[in-house]
Parts: sequence; structure tokens; C-alpha cells
Amino acid sequence: MDSLTQIVLGAACGEAVLGKKIGNKALLFGAIGGTIPDLDVMVGNLLYGNEIDAMLFHRGFMHSIVFSVLAAFLLGWLVHKLYDNGKRKNTTVQKDWISLFFWSLFTHPILDAFTPYGTQLFAPFSNYRVALNNIAVADPAYTLPFLVCIVVLMFFKRTSAKRRMWLKWGIGISSVYLLFTLGNKLYVDSIFRKSLKETEINATRFSTQPAILNNILWYAIAETESSYYVTDYSLFDTKNRFLNFREVPKQRDLKPTEYDDIKGLAWFSNQYYSVYKLNDNEYRYNDLRYPLLDLDNPNTSVFSLLLYKDGDRLNMRPFEPRVDDMNDAFKSLWERIKGI
Repeated sequence: MDSLTQIVLGAACGEAVLGKKIGNKALLFGAIGGTIPDLDVMVGNLLYGNEIDAMLFHRGFMHSIVFSVLAAFLLGWLVHKLYDNGKRKNTTVQKDWISLFFWSLFTHPILDAFTPYGTQLFAPFSNYRVALNNIAVADPAYTLPFLVCIVVLMFFKRTSAKRRMWLKWGIGISSVYLLFTLGNKLYVDSIFRKSLKETEINATRFSTQPAILNNILWYAIAETESSYYVTDYSLFDTKNRFLNFREVPKQRDLKPTEYDDIKGLAWFSNQYYSVYKLNDNEYRYNDLRYPLLDLDNPNTSVFSLLLYKDGDRLNMRPFEPRVDDMNDAFKSLWERIKGI
């Protein structure tokens, strides 16, 4: 999920493990631990000269269970060595720090696994991306109550029962909401199956996910032998169905057999993608797991990459969201959430 959410969750883990012993410093170290997996964005840019390789590195090994364990032992040992001196001598033990970093590191990819972007939990043994698609990468309903609880508890003494109460409230409210989104996902999937049957679309597979910043409006894509069908549905819609289906051609102006880079991007997109030729050197790659800005225009994917030939490989321009007017986009999102 977004960086703020991961900081809040990491801070909560730090408080749960070491808050009674070191107070607000536990929040700080937990927040650091919760941020570390996302440093793979910078690591990828350092390791790779190709932007596609760097993007595919994100949510890879540094978001895995193996990394969480190894980094927890290393960071726990190192921070304990640095912290356990002077007046702080013997106030903590190395096991405390290993536990703090393990939970702050481990909960990061676990939370990411609930999002459509997914994460390679089992790297380096498998590159399978776990993506449950039940919560958006940024959802204020999850983050804000959690954040408020963490901020409030900071003002109580580390031994205060109220401090633990606010921690439990923060973890509890966010966890209940996460369970709600899982239930919502199951419900929306059932609605989509019925909608496909009624519209006589013979889909070989499909995917649904919430739109950004909410869990009310859902986007769906279904694949047939020759094309994709995209649509959306709000829980506030008067009819209990996905109705506004739009056909999107399986455009393949570049094929995985031509470039391994397309094969990698197709894996990243779970094979929901299109590639449009712009000119002799540039191509538009659309990740169709994510909504179209205009359902009537198949080339308006929110997650759209501009590719170009770079020697015998492909490379890509820095990603820029294809939204000209952000205020207008949020207004349209809000109107669609309210239902039709």
C-alpha cells in the first residue's frame, strides 16, 4: 500500500513489541522497519540501467518472507548493539529488536498482498505475485483511523494502559476494515459472475478490484478468446449488476516472442495488457488490470507505460499518471462512487 499506511503499520508493530520499554522510540524504529521494503525502488534504480528491470524489481525479494527474516536478524543485532549503551544499557535485549524488525518488515508485504499490485512473498524460490485484489493501494478508510489512534497513543506514558488501549483500537479498526474488504471482494465477484452470464460473455477468466481511495466503486475485466471486456460497478448503483461493458481489443503490436521485456511486463500485468504502436520507435503499453479513464477509449489506461526501443531491448520513459486535471478526475470518481 502507500508509504503512509506502511509507516503507520510499522509504527504499530514497533509499539506492540517495545512500546512499554522505550516509549515513542519504538514507534520510530517500527516506522523505519515498515519503510525498508519499499526502498527496493531505489535499489532497483541502482542495480539496473533499464527502467523496465527496475520496475519489475519492486515488490520482489525485498518484499518476501525470506527477506523479512534475514533483515530482521541483521537489523535487530545491529540496532541492539548501537542502542544498548550508556543510560540505555540492559533496557532492551537483542530478541526485542529482532522481533520489532521482523513484524514491521513482515507485515509490509503481507498488507501489500491484499492489493491489486501484489507482491512476491515467496521470492527467491518463486516469482508468483500474491494479489488478493480486495483493497486499493491507497484507502483512507483503512489508514486514517489507524493513524489517529497511533498519534493519540504517543501522548500517554509508555506504561499507561490507555496507550495499549489506543494501540488495540488502531490495529482492531484497521483489521476489521480489511476483513470487510475481503467480504466485499467475494460479494463483487459473485455479482460480476452473474453479470457475465446475463450478458452472455464467455470469459475464460476475470479480475475485479476496487477503484483508488475507496472500496465502494469496483473495476472489472474479463478475458475472452479474442478480446477483453471492462466495466465498473458501485455498491450504490440502483441495479445490482455490472452493466456498462466495453470491449477492448487484445492489441499486440509487440509480442512476448519478440522481446523478453514484453514477456516480463505481461507477467507483471497477469497477462491483462495491450500494446499499441505509436511510431517506429515508441509503443504504448497498457496494464489493463487497472481502470480506464474513459471506458469508451481502450487506450486510456491509468497504468500506461511509454516504451521505446533501446538497442536490442525495450526501455521505458519514467511513469507519469495519465490524468490532465486531478480535480476533475477526483470529481468524476466521486460522482461514479455515488452510483447510477
